[in-house]
Amino acid sequence: MAERKLLAGQPVRRLRRQAGLTQAAMAEMLGVSPSYLNLVERNHRPLSTTLLVRLAEKFDFDPRTLADGEPGGGTAAMRRRLADPLFADLEIDRGEVDEWLAAAPGGAEAFARLFDQAGGDHAAPLPASDPMGEVQREVERWRNHFADLDAGAEVLADELRLVGADLYGAIVERLRVKHGLSIRVLPVDVMSDVVRRIDLHARQLQLSETLDAAGRTFAVAYQLAAIEMRGEIEAVARGAGFAERTAERLFRRHLSSYAAAAIVMPYARFLRACEASGYDLDLLGHRFGVGFEPLAHRLTTLQRVGARGLAFFMIRIDPAGQVSKRHAGASGAAMVTAEGRCPLWRVHHVGARPGETVAQLVELEDGARWLTIQRAVSPRGWGGVEGRFAIGLGVAAAQAGSLAIARGIDLGGRATPIGLGCRACHRPACRQRSHPPIGRALIVNERERHVPALHFVGD
Repeated sequence: MAERKLLAGQPVRRLRRQAGLTQAAMAEMLGVSPSYLNLVERNHRPLSTTLLVRLAEKFDFDPRTLADGEPGGGTAAMRRRLADPLFADLEIDRGEVDEWLAAAPGGAEAFARLFDQAGGDHAAPLPASDPMGEVQREVERWRNHFADLDAGAEVLADELRLVGADLYGAIVERLRVKHGLSIRVLPVDVMSDVVRRIDLHARQLQLSETLDAAGRTFAVAYQLAAIEMRGEIEAVARGAGFAERTAERLFRRHLSSYAAAAIVMPYARFLRACEASGYDLDLLGHRFGVGFEPLAHRLTTLQRVGARGLAFFMIRIDPAGQVSKRHAGASGAAMVTAEGRCPLWRVHHVGARPGETVAQLVELEDGARWLTIQRAVSPRGWGGVEGRFAIGLGVAAAQAGSLAIARGIDLGGRATPIGLGCRACHRPACRQRSHPPIGRALIVNERERHVPALHFVGD
């Protein structure tokens, strides 16, 4: 953040109001004049490195959230919204957006929220009921970090370690002794397409034989969390205030899965292992006995106050390019929240090579650089159909220097220029382009033919 001007008036003002301070009182605490703080809050002065450090010392917060807290997600996010066909005739340029954010951050944030609530794309309005979308927004509101669940899971994990080093065996024993539940592994022709089922009449947790060792451990951890952390899970679920039961149940399932992962990968122990190994994904997977996908998901949750990990994002994409899971966490990554994606991003290329990890340095139009990590996974299928997904992980290039996978990669060197889908991308002369960008006129010259990627009609 020290390498660029950070206009963070709105988050600084919000931080001051949450602390119940006047500008004069906060300025005195920070050792600056009230007039200077007033200019910062009005985005007439950028936030200096010195003032940023003082804010971090005086208030319990992560400095990275100042950048994440820019109105509407910042200039790039606002330009994506303004690329909607509804605004095509206005020809709003970047300078106007910057002036808007600086002069009226509250109004810009209000516009962004209203636009997002309306569904954004007026050519394809949101359905009347979208429980999965509601849950996704609630998870991102929490930045996929639930401190109470992590704390409760750590207590459980410590108690289980006293029983023995075998986590699966310790959980099975606790379920049997404390809750009267036995574990029964059943053949696939009995379980059909179910991998986990609780039979309260028989007092059994039934698991499919198709689950591998990691899957069985997660299944029993899920059941233990659902029973012993029910209070914490219910408190968070009720706080979401969903209007429909379907969304509430989906959210509760996410929270139970979160708690199960926190039992298998307890926060403090997992973070220490990450930092000591340089976030070595293979080593972490072996040490905690988890697959790549649950490991990737856990990396997006490490945002405990005073003990934060790197701000990773995660996305899961199928061979048709459809997103079935996305977690921006604290990263604020536009590649996760955008509906479009770029075919130059290698997450779309790894499907043919399951198990192989591919790293790529990419740069968006706004200059944001990310080190991304891609791997294909193949969940066991039924009826001869094998599932296949690509998992994409990413972290800001400025934070990636300590990663084991970054060794040998020049993080300040050449990066692959990517966009957020052709409709939102204005990069010229891209040979991979499939559609013209929204808001730009399409010029057709019958006397010339440009590169194939720019030839949209006919051939």
